[in-house]
Amino acid sequence: MNLAALMARAGRSRPDNAAIAVGPRTRSTYRQLARRVSGLAGWLREEAGLQPGERVAITMTNSAEFLEVMYGAWHAGLVAVPINAKLHPTEFAYIFENSGARLCFATPDLAESVAQAANDSSAMQRVIVTGSSEYAAADGDGIGLTDRLPEDPAWIFYTSGTTGRPKGAVLSHRCLLATALTYFADVDPIAETDCILHAAPMSHGSGVYNIPHVAKAAKQVVPEGGHFDPAEIFDLLPHHPGTAFFAAPTMVKRLVEHPSVRDADLTNLKTIVYGGGPMYVADCKAARAVLGNKLVQIYGQGESPMTITVLSREDHEATDHPRYEERLASVGTPHSCVEVRVASADDQPLPPGEIGEVLVRGDALMSGYWQNPEATAAALRNGWLHTGDVGSLDEDGYLTLKDRSKDLIISGGTNIYPREVEEVLLRHPAVAEIAVIGEPDPEWGENVVAVVVARGQDRPDPKELDGFCTEHMARFKRPKRYEFVDALPKNNYGKVVKTELRERYVKPRA
Repeated sequence: MNLAALMARAGRSRPDNAAIAVGPRTRSTYRQLARRVSGLAGWLREEAGLQPGERVAITMTNSAEFLEVMYGAWHAGLVAVPINAKLHPTEFAYIFENSGARLCFATPDLAESVAQAANDSSAMQRVIVTGSSEYAAADGDGIGLTDRLPEDPAWIFYTSGTTGRPKGAVLSHRCLLATALTYFADVDPIAETDCILHAAPMSHGSGVYNIPHVAKAAKQVVPEGGHFDPAEIFDLLPHHPGTAFFAAPTMVKRLVEHPSVRDADLTNLKTIVYGGGPMYVADCKAARAVLGNKLVQIYGQGESPMTITVLSREDHEATDHPRYEERLASVGTPHSCVEVRVASADDQPLPPGEIGEVLVRGDALMSGYWQNPEATAAALRNGWLHTGDVGSLDEDGYLTLKDRSKDLIISGGTNIYPREVEEVLLRHPAVAEIAVIGEPDPEWGENVVAVVVARGQDRPDPKELDGFCTEHMARFKRPKRYEFVDALPKNNYGKVVKTELRERYVKPRA
């Protein structure tokens, strides 16, 4: 089983279908892309001297070449190591060293940083910059598809590393094929006339979603800017029928609030799949009001890429359901390719409504962490992936996440889940964004601290926010302190980095 077989099949069966567009213009057909993939694979094996199972680093902003290199590596039996383009050179160097990648492909904007990182890595031997004569020459006689076993590694996904060195989740060909198939079953059907717009990083979720679109010989659209720009997305929509794209909730919010949305033609917008962080109920309703019934939510991790649960388009549309808002606040039901349970500390399943750790098992899971048996054993215990997320299942099988286990606040012996507090305060008209964290307290154990981005120039009075909280939730959950900021710190995927907020606003216990 080799995922590159999907590309080879598309090149044979739908050779004239548009494969990649950059901005509004088609760059290559599937005949041309499959030929380039095969030629690059031949060069990787014969000229670069890489053998099946070796790793190839891909350090790129979103580009057409990302797909050429990824499928070229797979065609040659190699393992792709896509790296977040926004990382620091020292982080690039660590991933080069940890993965043992000897060759890296980089886009011109990252050439200097990657070269610096390569000099700091004993593993990295060669960096090829896309658009260069060297990249154009990385072509050879096409080779046949290299045989791979289903369990062979295809993609090493490095975690964000917010709690230490990033770990490399090993995603096999079987894992990624299961992810692609469950996209068709649970997320969104794809026609060969449709396309995916890569607005989010291709090194992450958007790149995972390239696979089902290749399987259908559908088009991949890369913005000319190489990154998320609401105005550019609205400009591109008229050129690309059947557009779907993956977005973090913060990206959806930026789309909805962008001035261009008022005059945008959304006819060609088919689906927005959002995930990677909480979409608050108020934001979700606002997005539906502006964009229409085009939303699907997924919940996943690098260790189970995009494939833990899904809140379908139908769930978003079921406004007459008696528990509509509860479902909108959930992350949906398990994907078809996995089992999900909420478990106690000893991994026993808990009944509906009880809160515990979210566990997952199935084909769409990592094989383990690259060269890290201790972390693998801790994460994959008793046959289940331990996500570190805390949540509860209702009687209908909908999973509601409370928070990461490390974000739980315990005050006076009572659990307080930051998202509950955040959901309430976001309903206040003067609050644009919020993050809730805990701080040590000698009497109560922990207190609740709210870090607030105000909507507009005037900051709301903390007493006013306090009163609003009292009206809408239990008094013990109210923040004891409010901090006002211009912007919340976020990582490269739009998630609020609460570790940074704790460092900034929480004084250590004396």
